[in-house]
Amino acid sequence: MTIVHRLYTNIAAPERFTNPFCYEPHPLCQLAAEEVKRELEGMQLTEGKMFGVLVVASAEGIGFLAAYSGLLEGRNDWPYFVPPVFDAQQPDGYFKQTERKISALNHQMTERQTETEEDQASNPLSLQRKMMSERLQTWLFHQYQFLNAKGETKDLVDVWQDYHSSARIRKKYPLPPGGTGDCCAPKLLQYAYGQQLKPLCMAEFWWGPSPKSEIRHHGEFYPACRGKCKPVLTWMLQGLDVAPDAETVGDSQLEPEVVWEDEAIAVLNKPSGMLSAPGKISHYSVATWAEKRWPESMIAHRLDMGTSGIILVAKTMEAYLLLQEQFANHQVKKKYLAIVEGVPEKEHGVIDLPLLSDPMNRPRQTVDYEHGKRAITEFRVLQSSQEERSLLALWPHTGRTHQLRMHCAHKDGLGCPIVGDELYGRKSDRLYLQAQAITFVHPTTEKRMHFDLPYPFEHMIPFQY
Repeated sequence: MTIVHRLYTNIAAPERFTNPFCYEPHPLCQLAAEEVKRELEGMQLTEGKMFGVLVVASAEGIGFLAAYSGLLEGRNDWPYFVPPVFDAQQPDGYFKQTERKISALNHQMTERQTETEEDQASNPLSLQRKMMSERLQTWLFHQYQFLNAKGETKDLVDVWQDYHSSARIRKKYPLPPGGTGDCCAPKLLQYAYGQQLKPLCMAEFWWGPSPKSEIRHHGEFYPACRGKCKPVLTWMLQGLDVAPDAETVGDSQLEPEVVWEDEAIAVLNKPSGMLSAPGKISHYSVATWAEKRWPESMIAHRLDMGTSGIILVAKTMEAYLLLQEQFANHQVKKKYLAIVEGVPEKEHGVIDLPLLSDPMNRPRQTVDYEHGKRAITEFRVLQSSQEERSLLALWPHTGRTHQLRMHCAHKDGLGCPIVGDELYGRKSDRLYLQAQAITFVHPTTEKRMHFDLPYPFEHMIPFQY
């Protein structure tokens, strides 16, 4: 079976290559993905998996490549898809032979279960196993020789270490995590470069049941993972004209509205699409806007770029510290409005799901019952529409990253992602989440303050708020 699959269409190619970390699937990718999905329907798969398509140009015309992340049903040799960057699954290869030796050591050690953990740690067999495992993993990383669009080659260890200049990251992750280089995007680009095919656009989608800790919807498109793929793709995309990452660049034409102010504080209404604080690429934000207006000002808390609504600004250090104390002591009460996909089973309730940051895919969060931090959200369904969307009021009792977005989207929460949530649901014209109301004590007058914004989503779900 051929690996380059022809696309018979008059759809024009994009001017710039898709940014794999922030994109709207190009029509060519959507067309290719439908072809792959038809192939998958006949494969009777039992696991959920990320799949990718890369639309390419060659002398024969426009076609596409397909790939899956990691192994598929324990195999990496499915004929419809591109091969791995390096095949470690050969039974007689060095990797598998050494793996069998390590397994034999494990078997010997399990026969000594009467030993204490301390004895096992100092056991020569344990030390030998650890050394063999580390050497094998390092050897494996050096076998991954990645091409870029310039025709240059660099192995995975060099790619990883060249990308991570931070001493903190290097100390925690001196070598890449296992599985780095086996995701869809590196496989697709590697094959295209090796076959002198010109990459035009790329997209990835999830197929099958969602994993327990993450949120993946069957058939939906997702960006490439940042933890494992960002270092690799930063190298592999060199030489291609790549579209910018819109998620890291706030709209410099937007401005917050001043809802109320005095000499100590200001209450602002941040529009969706504006950063709260300067990002790695874009400097313009609510913080920098406020500094120009009030030179000593500091934002007292943050909202996600896509979230609109109330944000507090302290005009003095004293006001800032007193507001921070209230946030730290959970004395600031906030209310959000959100439009979600679907209708929750209960009209009112409390979501209690522990959240943990995914270090290899920031800023994405996961549900982790063992290591996660407790996160609590109260919710109430205010109204449901005929389009099977619901308007919710949300009261966060803790302040975890992406808490409301995860609690709405995860199956152990409401199972109803917020409309426009590209990370945990489906992309739309915006994230339909608004910081609607806030209650706090004024840092200098000590008066209890309450602010409430007008209802912003009338065009989606009419509601007398």
